[in-house]
Amino acid sequence: MDTPRVGIPGRLASRMTMPEQHEYLRGKFTRRGLLRAGALTAGAVAGTGLPRPADAGQRSPTLLTAPATAKVDGSLVAPFGRHLAFGADPRTQMRISWQVPFAVRHPYVRVGLKPWELSELVPAEVRALHTPALTKKLPAVEQFYLHAALDNLVPGQTYFYGVGHDGFDPADPRRFATVGAFSTAPVHAEPFVFTAFGDQGVGYHALANDQLILGQNPAFHLHAGDLCYADDSGAGKPADVYDARVWDQFLAQTETVAARVPWMVTTGNHDMEAWYSPNGYGGQSARWTLPDNGFDPRRAPGVYSFAYGNVGVVALDANDVSYEITANTGYSAGRQTSWLDRRLRELRERPGTDFVVVFFHHCAFSTTRAHASDGGVRDAWVPLFEKHRVDLVINGHNHVYERTDAIRGRRVNRTVPIGGSVDSVRDGIVYVTAGGAGKALYDFGVTDSYEGQVKDLDSVTSYHWRKGRAKSPETVEWSRVRYTGHSFLAVEVEPGRRPRLRVTALAETGARIDHFEVVRSTGS
Repeated sequence: MDTPRVGIPGRLASRMTMPEQHEYLRGKFTRRGLLRAGALTAGAVAGTGLPRPADAGQRSPTLLTAPATAKVDGSLVAPFGRHLAFGADPRTQMRISWQVPFAVRHPYVRVGLKPWELSELVPAEVRALHTPALTKKLPAVEQFYLHAALDNLVPGQTYFYGVGHDGFDPADPRRFATVGAFSTAPVHAEPFVFTAFGDQGVGYHALANDQLILGQNPAFHLHAGDLCYADDSGAGKPADVYDARVWDQFLAQTETVAARVPWMVTTGNHDMEAWYSPNGYGGQSARWTLPDNGFDPRRAPGVYSFAYGNVGVVALDANDVSYEITANTGYSAGRQTSWLDRRLRELRERPGTDFVVVFFHHCAFSTTRAHASDGGVRDAWVPLFEKHRVDLVINGHNHVYERTDAIRGRRVNRTVPIGGSVDSVRDGIVYVTAGGAGKALYDFGVTDSYEGQVKDLDSVTSYHWRKGRAKSPETVEWSRVRYTGHSFLAVEVEPGRRPRLRVTALAETGARIDHFEVVRSTGS
């Protein structure tokens, strides 16, 4: 990538935390007059009738340049990049988000039970985002993200919706093609499918996986972080820069799926962007509206939970505990881990919950030569997963597919071959790395082993990250399935007297590369 213009001294370049990077960038660009420009344009935005830009709870101001709204005909401004997300209760809450290329007047969502009768109008919130020219080759970018919260919906109901603003009415028959649909979660447990992957980016492979996911007709999709790679480095260092325009490409690419399938995301190392906020997540907060029931939704938007049918889902931010990439390590001062302990207990005590699935970015157990395993995740969270008998853990970070045997105490407690079954109470937890969503692939130090090409090994030599960013060599026996290719995860949930998760990994060709099932002991 381009060399940053911010001129960070070499002695600082490798040891600044995310808040320190934010302070440095703000100070550097403020001295060039950006703060004064932002103050002037705040009045210009107020004059358009738009709400003031949200700062996602951060201390630093959101800076804008004048959008010159009075000169833009709203009928010519087409919304794009629609993406859905559940609120804390998927039965009654949906969040609709989208983007416009210019500031618009009075944005809203129309909702109805028929595509030609969008009778209810819900005003939308505007979150405007300014990104300065962080390198000589990148321009300053202004982005406008819109969000509407739908509450008190009917469980198990399909709704139709359209997004609009003054001059662009989705109820107009000429806009019929822009109408989308979504369904709320049912009251009682029913069979459903959800999908998952991480490390997507923008490109042909990412698009191919999106279309395959749509074919699964999932109730929701879990994205385990590293969303678009606007920051292509992801090292968490001051030298990292980001091209905000890549977010436009990403949201346009995923719209075909995310406009109808709730796209439940969390944060990876490539999603920390220091300019926007002290924790690096100001851009995330501007672009996404996620459940606000985490330990601190203003500071950690990628930490939350929800329950759909008989499955409880927990999203975590592994940047907080990583030993490998440490710019945000420890930012929650242990609050996220304490919250995780409480939330797992609450989900286990929730009537009707058969399974608990946890997803986050950095891998607890992986053997690639790129990132391998993060000892910080193992130390902080694996004991809690075992304490509360989590049923499935999904990670990204390593751009491959890899699946473990059933692990307990960091060792194989039960071998789970392709097509096998695992009792998560009796046998332990299966960890899946599903990082083949679209970015350039990594490799293993040993041969692949997947459905149609089974080459089981007694052990694999790898390493894990320990404190001090040191690599600790290890020889492991838990690496059961390895596939160097683009892929994603599809999970069929079957409730009933003997509930089960049927987990399948599919290559971007549609070929099955792995499958297994998770059950729970009777009475557990």
